[in-house]
Amino acid sequence: MNYKISHPSKIVTCKVNLPASKSISNRLLIIQALCNNKFTINNLSDSDDTIALKKALHTDHNEINVGAAGTTFRFLASFLAIQRGKEFILTGTKRIKERPIKNLVSTLRSLGAKICYLEKEGFAPLKIKGTVQADTRSDSGVEILVTDIDVVHISEEYPIALKDHGVSFLMDNRHLWLRSKKQFAIIKIRQRLIKSIRDFFDSRDFVLVDSPMFTGNAVEGTTTLFETEYFNRSAYLTQSGQLYQEAAAMAFGKTYCFGPCFRAEKSKTRKHLTEFWMVEPEMAYCDIHQNMDIIEEFMSYIVADCLEHCVEELKILERDVSKLSNISSPFPRISYDEAVDILHKNNHEFEYGSDFGAPDEEMLATQFDKPVMVHSWPHETKAFYMKRDKTDKYALGVDVIAPEGYGEIVGGGQREDEHDLLVKRIKGHGLPVSAFKWYLDLRKYGSVPHSGFGLGLERMVSWVCGIDHIRQTIPFPRTMGRLEP
Repeated sequence: MNYKISHPSKIVTCKVNLPASKSISNRLLIIQALCNNKFTINNLSDSDDTIALKKALHTDHNEINVGAAGTTFRFLASFLAIQRGKEFILTGTKRIKERPIKNLVSTLRSLGAKICYLEKEGFAPLKIKGTVQADTRSDSGVEILVTDIDVVHISEEYPIALKDHGVSFLMDNRHLWLRSKKQFAIIKIRQRLIKSIRDFFDSRDFVLVDSPMFTGNAVEGTTTLFETEYFNRSAYLTQSGQLYQEAAAMAFGKTYCFGPCFRAEKSKTRKHLTEFWMVEPEMAYCDIHQNMDIIEEFMSYIVADCLEHCVEELKILERDVSKLSNISSPFPRISYDEAVDILHKNNHEFEYGSDFGAPDEEMLATQFDKPVMVHSWPHETKAFYMKRDKTDKYALGVDVIAPEGYGEIVGGGQREDEHDLLVKRIKGHGLPVSAFKWYLDLRKYGSVPHSGFGLGLERMVSWVCGIDHIRQTIPFPRTMGRLEP
């Protein structure tokens, strides 16, 4: 129970603990004697509490540290504060209906104190005034010598108690769960990664070109599109901004977009969201090998920046930063065929020509202590826009698999830059050529070799933070079964 006790001549505000003690009734006489100046310090035994009380009685300072000693000192020093005209807040008991507490309130009122107490316990935002000073005992390294406290608002009983809760309950209360220490740290790290991503591209003369959210065509295929009515025709929420970045790269040379993407995958895994953020750079006159060089440099930069600026947040999450400190160029590069050989040599069942699933990626990741780049994929596994090598067997694509089982974190490759071949690829994937007229124009009017990639922000946050589910990496996640809050 929280009490606010004030005196007409306010000098200072402090916070004390009122114990729910059986001896409260007996102390009332001492309080009355003290406040009526009929009590001398010599009547107390020479305990640690009374030594501290002696100092409080004989000091001229307006501040009394009521939390430094035991119950007796806190109890008596509180009322010494009233006698000196000080205002303070008492906290620490729920026993308002018990007679000793009622007697205490009556006694204080008889001494001229104005008493306000809260009927319910709850979350109370405070405005605190005071002096900040160094203190090695504090986790933050500082303490505040409080001179004033203002209770801004008294809330209802807080729904998230200090106990274990189920994930469903916490996600239902995501709007409140964000206030918890770990969730706060995750979102702060997310913010830092966003800044470092933008800083990387902006400092290297990439031009930010925003891709549209509504599109009339698919990028990765038609089975994972969110379809909506768009003025008497169908439109889709974007799966990727890549196609528009290819147009922008032909104009500006190096571009990127950074925004939300949407995929209607009916997946309930810990690595999938239906709405997620992705950064997608695109570069003219860039082949697959130069593209991989940029990916290495980019990932090394943002991890190092996060390690430098998110020290406290990573401590809160108890992240083993030694595993992140090793993330620097060069990254191991292996072909798809070499990756399959690694899986088979480790007795891992895998069918050649398939895309890698989560167990396959995890197995590959155990073989390296850095992100591993898997390139030169069977073209059947990749999108229609991927350029093929001279054998026409492999697509010049690359997937980057993060360590520690976090899976694919970057996907990219070199784009097909020949018009007729691209038309053939579009038809081969069962897509309507008419929907890609503008995209094909890029190959008709000044086409050059170009490459790019996409990094999923939430997967990056998940890896850097060392958390096991992607839903905690975005403020308000959207999944198959969640549209609120």
